[in-house]
Amino acid sequence: MADYIKIVAQMQREPANVRFNDLKRVCEAFFGTPRQSGTSHAVFKTPWVGDPRINIQSDKGKAKAYQVRQVLLAIEKLKGMKP
Repeated sequence: MADYIKIVAQMQREPANVRFNDLKRVCEAFFGTPRQSGTSHAVFKTPWVGDPRINIQSDKGKAKAYQVRQVLLAIEKLKGMKP
């Protein structure tokens, strides 16, 4: 899990400079396997109601900065749900 902590810290520092594969690994660690993969998109299911998914996509090997911020917010929301 130490690798994910380093990646999340880097995501917080520089959301515009995150590799897509790193973002996908973090999402898999927190949300499980993607519902859709094999394309430029990966869709992850989240445990809350409303819009229960996270959609990330590769942009020439990089993650999109707004999607990195969405993942960070989802991780914080997930941490708030755990006792």
